[in-house]
Amino acid sequence: MKNNIIIKPFYAIIFGGDGDLSKRKIIPAFFHRWLDGQLDMDFEILCVSRSIKEEKSLKRELEKFISRTADSSDNQKNIDAFLKNVKLINLRNTSTNEFEKLSVIVNSKKEWQRIYYLSVPSGAFAEICNILKKKKLIQANSKVVLEKPLGHDLASSNLINATVLSAFTEKQIFRIDHYLGKETVQNLMVLRFANHLFERAWNADNIDNIQITVAEKLGVEKRAGYYDKTGALLDMVQNHLLQLLCLIAMEPPSQLTPDAVRNEKLKVLQSLRLFDKSTVKSDVVRGQYTRGNIAGEKVNSYLENIEKYNSDTETFVAIKAFIDNWRWKNTPFYLRTGKRMKKRYSDIVINFKAVQHNIFPESQHEMVNKLIIRLQPEERIELVQLSKVPGPGGYRFKPISLKLDFVDSFKSRMPDAYERLIIDILRGNQTLFMRHDELEAAWTWIESINKNWLKESRLVLYESGTWGPGDEILDGDAQWQTK
Repeated sequence: MKNNIIIKPFYAIIFGGDGDLSKRKIIPAFFHRWLDGQLDMDFEILCVSRSIKEEKSLKRELEKFISRTADSSDNQKNIDAFLKNVKLINLRNTSTNEFEKLSVIVNSKKEWQRIYYLSVPSGAFAEICNILKKKKLIQANSKVVLEKPLGHDLASSNLINATVLSAFTEKQIFRIDHYLGKETVQNLMVLRFANHLFERAWNADNIDNIQITVAEKLGVEKRAGYYDKTGALLDMVQNHLLQLLCLIAMEPPSQLTPDAVRNEKLKVLQSLRLFDKSTVKSDVVRGQYTRGNIAGEKVNSYLENIEKYNSDTETFVAIKAFIDNWRWKNTPFYLRTGKRMKKRYSDIVINFKAVQHNIFPESQHEMVNKLIIRLQPEERIELVQLSKVPGPGGYRFKPISLKLDFVDSFKSRMPDAYERLIIDILRGNQTLFMRHDELEAAWTWIESINKNWLKESRLVLYESGTWGPGDEILDGDAQWQTK
């Protein structure tokens, strides 16, 4: 993939620009790309806010968040220089008169590309897109970035997308999932398709099962209102885990272009076996955390956190999924995510099958290999193999890991996922962003779970600070990989 595309001058108009995501992730990502010299063109970041506040106040807040991600070498002078490119626009509502403020600014440099970043609830997407279209603020070089979640089911998602598509073309729409910007996720493509060793073994003949886990130590925190309407299935599985599954399971694209890659991801989503009343009961577990102890600290239950004691929203979900194609026939993909778990980590574990004939019957270890792709908190790839323990007295084995730790190996700062994705948006590269038909296929599969478990609801309570439920969906000798 060519990376020498020249980025043209731009406006980044962030709706919800004074919000948590903008302050923690989006604007610090722009800062680091500017600091590294990638944003050496003219640009302005316009933070659109519905609440009335002073620009100086916003910049003081941004300074604090940027400082948390900056090295000691990124001194105050650099931060001050960057913040000169940031402006605040107070728009109390989406009336035509209010948007005149924005229109005056962006129309002063009509040749600049316009990045409309909607860091707001998806219920506001249609309203914003309609007024942008009405005010003729969308040009051929304009783009729109949509933060998840896009709707709460297939119908609402299609409605939102239809409205956005009435204002922007599909080529202008960037549906963002920050997991796809992580360095280890990016390395999946290279690992699979540039290494003969792995690609030859990447199928049901050699792989016993695949596990994808996103474990969170925190509870719902300040997201109670949003989370109780969403739950773990829609908050995490519908986007993050399914996108990781696609990259693991997809066929090699004919070339490394956005549509070639997304065509193969779409095939995976369309090949996912749909659930029915019976398989939801046997292959899906939904749970909710209760009181517990994490690292010596007592924590409250989910119901206490949200102060709503009749909620049956799941904070944990485990799924045994199957992809019905020639490569993965009858190979289980175990997906697991939960809040208030023992530790925070995200990884993908490829469990290879045991050797067909074991010539070391005295071995205490099953003759299997694992490939562990760790996404957070540290990013690394680990290949687990068995080695003989040195010394006489027969064959004694020990699992040994060959590790590629990105920080140790490359001795450089690891860019945040948003940094990569923002550069791709500015370059117009849609490879890491979901296409409309991908989103539709993902919702179709998710709804086969959601609709059936609403009929056959079984909510398992699990203690905070544990790994949660879900063991019953594992086959044979399979175990959850935990760290």
